[in-house]
Amino acid sequence: MRRVAGLVLAGLLAAGCTASGPAAAPAPASSPPADPGSCPAERAAPDPDRPVIDLRFSLAEDRRTVTGTETVVFTPDLPTAELVFRLVPNGSDSTARGNRLAVDAVRGPDVVGSRYEGAQAEEPGGLYVVLLRDPLAAGESTEVALDFTLQLGGAGFERLGVAEDVSWWGSGAPLLAWEPGVGWARDPFVPLAGETTVSPVADTTVTVEAPADLTVLMTGAQDEPPRPREGRRTWTAHEPVARDVSVAAGEFVTAELDVAGVRVTTGVLPRSGRDPARLAREAGAAIERLADRFGPFPYASLTIPWLPEAGGGIEYPSSILLATGSGQVLVHEVAHMWFYGMVGDSQFRDPWLDEAFASYAESVAAERPAARVARALAAEGDVGGSMAEFPDDRRYVTTVYAKGAAMLLTARERAGATAFDAALRCYADAQAWAIATPADVAAALADLPAALAVLQEAGALDPEDLPR
Repeated sequence: MRRVAGLVLAGLLAAGCTASGPAAAPAPASSPPADPGSCPAERAAPDPDRPVIDLRFSLAEDRRTVTGTETVVFTPDLPTAELVFRLVPNGSDSTARGNRLAVDAVRGPDVVGSRYEGAQAEEPGGLYVVLLRDPLAAGESTEVALDFTLQLGGAGFERLGVAEDVSWWGSGAPLLAWEPGVGWARDPFVPLAGETTVSPVADTTVTVEAPADLTVLMTGAQDEPPRPREGRRTWTAHEPVARDVSVAAGEFVTAELDVAGVRVTTGVLPRSGRDPARLAREAGAAIERLADRFGPFPYASLTIPWLPEAGGGIEYPSSILLATGSGQVLVHEVAHMWFYGMVGDSQFRDPWLDEAFASYAESVAAERPAARVARALAAEGDVGGSMAEFPDDRRYVTTVYAKGAAMLLTARERAGATAFDAALRCYADAQAWAIATPADVAAALADLPAALAVLQEAGALDPEDLPR
């Protein structure tokens, strides 16, 4: 998910390898369709029984403490006697910066208890499990509400932080860790810059109360806030297909631009020397280039707060936390709106399904020299490795980002650009708002054996992923 500035394809030619560690959960069984190369007539619609989530945040005057309540209406597609939430801020790198997420209370008509689970995260743990009085059958619903406290640490580019004039938090609330067709994801946290989450899209409303001198930029189409009351204002946004959310509250100078029906809102801090209108134009250009390749932009809005720290970008549905002037990184993060935001994946088990695709998508703005692509593709390591199989950030990025992008560029060249682009567009439309697997990619490329061969050779596809 995260794209770090400077980790461009040119510099990522070191060999990758594997390391021992916790195993990835098995991928769900996938039966290719009768005609695996067929294309849907239109983009798939989100599940009408997807979760409904109401998130309410309150940023304290110290701008380091966030209290909140998350209400979830959950309807599983498999039987379950519990709800499992991932506490992303409790990863070791995050807590070392002073971040921490704790659940203070949980309630609901079916709730009988709760507990933390470690998941190789710091105290109080990486998972929060809510126990139900009676098991839910598939199609039955329950409602739970969790009160929580989020502590924001110091400066530095990460999902959560505080700097002069701004506080921000991404994945700052308990994250519903359900994979439709599989069940609860209890994957361990890992000491890498990448993600280990899987979450379904949800009909999500976000409300943020903050000091009145701050402007809030967040996931979802935002309403104009009412007049301040007692020195505070309340901001609200709605995103009907959000897997997760980000919020930035700062003294932003903002700009807006409409691009192909998408409302782009950008914000920069007053002493940054940045131009929000220029950023909006650059984001709009990225949307247009990527839409030409992959189909219409998945969301009605895109919000981009520019943070003061040096770094890269971290994408969330309809929102990007940006901390670099790199146009390459911006294109990468906008591409994640298709690959992660719309076409989801298990980011622990199959990180290449979003990072390799977003890195490949950078080519819409900057062509890669053939020799550089060939060197990246020749690097050791399997593109399809889980997050447990990479010993450090460089090996992870070299293999998943650089080799993964080179793999897809080579597959496109060998299969023919027109046919390959059409197949990937069909893949995106067919897997929209779902959790994709490598077998779904293989099914989309079933009529392009040259492309399938490249993906197999690069270690992205196993024999059982291939259409039968």
